[in-house]
Amino acid sequence: MIRSVRHLTAVCALGAALAACGTATAPGTGHPAPAGPAPSAAHPATLAPGPGGLTPVFENGPRTRGKTVALTFDADMTADQGPRAAAGEHFDNPALIATLRALKVPATVFMTGRWAEQYPAEARSLGHDPRFEVANHSYSHYAFTGDCYGLPTVSSADRMRSEVERTYTALRKAGVPHPMPYFRFPGGCYDQKALRALSGLGVTAVQWDVVSGDAFATDADAVVRQVLDGVKPGSVVVMHCTRSAAPTTERVVRAVVPELRERGYRFVKVSELIGATAARR
Repeated sequence: MIRSVRHLTAVCALGAALAACGTATAPGTGHPAPAGPAPSAAHPATLAPGPGGLTPVFENGPRTRGKTVALTFDADMTADQGPRAAAGEHFDNPALIATLRALKVPATVFMTGRWAEQYPAEARSLGHDPRFEVANHSYSHYAFTGDCYGLPTVSSADRMRSEVERTYTALRKAGVPHPMPYFRFPGGCYDQKALRALSGLGVTAVQWDVVSGDAFATDADAVVRQVLDGVKPGSVVVMHCTRSAAPTTERVVRAVVPELRERGYRFVKVSELIGATAARR
């Protein structure tokens, strides 16, 4: 969960504000064992490793190859927040997913393994819809560095790898047939140690260049303005999809999509932008 740029210095109990997305409420209870390396069954585009074999990091696509933009949605749920879901807190946002489908907008969803266990039907629905691609957002939504918006942290390289591997197991168990070899760090926080820990797993770390500011927002118009002001050709926009912690996002999408289309933008998934970037290297 990422706060607006205007609030980046504020104290944020990030782990308590969960984002999630889906089409129905069908809680599940899976506890998978660690899996092998990240899958790439359909051979989606990835970036080559960085210097010394470090995990590559992607932030935006080419600026000069047409007006494309990728909307991404983080499905955040920590490992220990099952009781909140059981008590009735909604970590999904069926209206948002329905709007994306109605507007025919492709999107990339970065999903935690814990969320996939809680909402396997939603995960499966997204994973089987060609308009969406499902990627990895860690199992627990714990930070991979210290001082990351108040999130609990994982410190060892083994635990970092396990967070990624366990999520792929949870996604497959929920019925996502081809989870993408893309990983988004919780909170967007990473360092050289984290990039080194994930090297060899075959994932590309996906960041963004446009912070929507939808997390915790109550003013949809302000979020719309922030997105529209920030988007450039090749942009990756980070948003969230939960009724409890990002209540304005569906309204934001309904406003942003037609305006960007009016400006000549075409919506794509992250894989298309990564493919365009890799082709230039």
